[in-house]
Parts: sequence; structure tokens; C-alpha cells
Amino acid sequence: MTVSAEDYLAVVTGTIERVAAGQRDAVGRAADLIADALRADGVMHAFGTGHSEALAMEIAGRAGGLVPTNRIALRDLVLRGGAPVDLLGPTLERDPAVAHRLYELAPVSPTDVFVVASNSGVNGAIVEFAALVKERGHGLVAITSAEHSGRMPSRHPSGRKLAEFADVVLDNGAPYGDATLPLPGGGAVGAVSSITAALLAQQIVVEVVARLIAAGERPPVYLSANTPGGDAHNSELEARYAGRIRRGS
Repeated sequence: MTVSAEDYLAVVTGTIERVAAGQRDAVGRAADLIADALRADGVMHAFGTGHSEALAMEIAGRAGGLVPTNRIALRDLVLRGGAPVDLLGPTLERDPAVAHRLYELAPVSPTDVFVVASNSGVNGAIVEFAALVKERGHGLVAITSAEHSGRMPSRHPSGRKLAEFADVVLDNGAPYGDATLPLPGGGAVGAVSSITAALLAQQIVVEVVARLIAAGERPPVYLSANTPGGDAHNSELEARYAGRIRRGS
């Protein structure tokens, strides 16, 4: 295989097809879990570190997405907790203590559900956050790379990984190391985890909406703020969840 845009497209297309087919049942189970939580007046919280934060952005606060959603991010430690931490440092996501502070800073209710993304699924903050979510009795959906996680030792003191705590696990289909096109001198280029995680996130949202419609409910879905009436529509829906969803960071 050569290194070209065409080769990358072929790999991405094949990976998308494989993930879409292989994770169909898991997407349905995740949608069931989330739809039940939303019907119980819960909110869906999404959390990821590094590039997996993009998954949380796909779920929380975007056009065509569900309104009762909240994004949790490492920057919350600074913006909401006032902690003087190095957000760009490589070790923050490996610190289990971070998870407890993030959970404390989030507007969490007992009926809420969580979606946590990590390609490796082994870093301390992610694993501890998943453990904490389950200890508090919440539903948990994990999006990870089965191949990469399976080949990495846990960086959590328990020796456990993200997938071991989840009620539903979705495999994003990314290879070990994420990148897909081998380079002549070693290494690889062309990562896929962000693309397939976004696909899974959107599939989950669509299936949740389908379940709400089937139950005779009107799904609380965002309109684009850049369309006529979008702001008014969104503000009205957001008001129903005042203090429980955060926007603007």
C-alpha cells in the first residue's frame, strides 16, 4: 500500500463499513440505555481526553444533536475549578485523581447517563472516571479501539481498562497506534479513530431520536444557530434543562 490520499480514502471507507456493520447491535443497545435515561429526565454526559474529546463535541451541543447533553473536558479543571494545571501536558490524562474533580464539577443528576471515549482505554483519568460513573449508579457507554486497548497495559492502579466498566462497548475499529498507512522508515500516517468515533456518536444520537419518536415523544433536537429561528428554538429547549447542561466552553 502506498501513502496517498486515495489509499487513505480506501482504508477509511473500508473501516467505516466494517464498524457500521460490526457495531450495529451495540449501537442499538447504547441507544436503548440513553433513551431510557432521557425519558427519566436524565442528561447524557460525554467525556474524552486528547483527540477523543472530539467525540464529546459530536454528542453535546451541536446542530442536529440532542439538547439534554453535556460535555465534560479536562479544561473544566481550570475554567470551572480554578485549578492551576497544565492542560497541554502529557500526564494529566493519566492521573486518576483528575476524574473525581471532573465529576464533582459536572452538573450530574442520579438519572444521567455517560458516554466516555478513549482510543486506548487505558489512561488513569479515563478508567477512574468510568469506575466512578458506575459506582454512582449511572449507565455507561464506552467507545474505544478493541485492538489498541487489547495490546496496551492499563495505566490505572487497578489494572483495569475503560471497556471493563461499560454497560455497552463500541469498537471504533482503529488499529493499534490509530494510523493506517505504513511509512517506509517505520511508523504510519492517516489516523481513523476520530472519524469512526464521530460515526458511532451520530448513529447513537439518530437511534435515540428514533426511539423517542417511536414512543410518541418529540425529540429535543438542536437546530443550527445559523438558520432563521434557530436561536429561539434552541434557547427554549435549553431552558428545560437549566443548570444541568453547560454551553460555551
